[in-house]
Amino acid sequence: MRVLAYELRRLRGLRSTWFVLGAVLLGDAAVAAVIAHQLPAGALSVPAAVRSVTAIVPLLPLPISALGAGALGALSYGHEVRHPGLAASQVTYRRRIGLLAGKLVVIGLLSAALAVATAVVDAVVLRFALPAGVDAARMFGPDAQTMVAVGQPLAVFGVMVVLAGCSGLLTTSLVRSAAAGMLILAALPALLEPALSLVLRRTGRPMPARVRELLPFQYGLDWLGDAPRDGVSAFGPALGPALRPVLEPVFLAASLAPAAVLLLSCFLVQLRRCAL
Repeated sequence: MRVLAYELRRLRGLRSTWFVLGAVLLGDAAVAAVIAHQLPAGALSVPAAVRSVTAIVPLLPLPISALGAGALGALSYGHEVRHPGLAASQVTYRRRIGLLAGKLVVIGLLSAALAVATAVVDAVVLRFALPAGVDAARMFGPDAQTMVAVGQPLAVFGVMVVLAGCSGLLTTSLVRSAAAGMLILAALPALLEPALSLVLRRTGRPMPARVRELLPFQYGLDWLGDAPRDGVSAFGPALGPALRPVLEPVFLAASLAPAAVLLLSCFLVQLRRCAL
């Protein structure tokens, strides 16, 4: 608990924390308003509503709030490197791992709160910024089916923001530079998504729609006319259906491998350091 209180005090005392939070909320609200004004007349579709509430900007590697959460994680560790709270003689390996775990918990909770705040603010902006010809009664009504259809991508969005915040912290712990950590975080989606898409297509399964809706650069590729529109494999024949039950756990483990490698790398790197 003392580690959590220490990290909360440190984050609360940083001007960059409040600057990033304010910039994310204002930027998300502005993007949501622009997207709302560009919606075509007629009934508001679920993908359009999700894109507006999450303020997805084409060709960015992650949603704005995910980038903001990653920046908070990177700045948290970067400030610890520049202004250590413990003397080098007191920072044992166990203490360093405990402090890193405390930072992960605090950044994860702050990232989750940021995801909820941006979704609420963007939903309010969307409600009042829609053009006159757009019918959003179904989206803001009590229809349970619509709420589930919108809620599932938003839950994935929240998980993505939390993972971005933790990844920004962990990548910065490897390179000990907030700027380099943010560059690595921004490059990860563009590097991992093509490989994951290729693996899924080889099994005859497209990228899940609720995940693809939250990858901003996919919409940029749609603008360029290069993104696949369906689940047809462009890289050869799909594997037989008999192999899918066997390969699904393998592909699930492969999708979790980057996070496991990042955590293991952080633990190993801390073994060779005298300070966090």
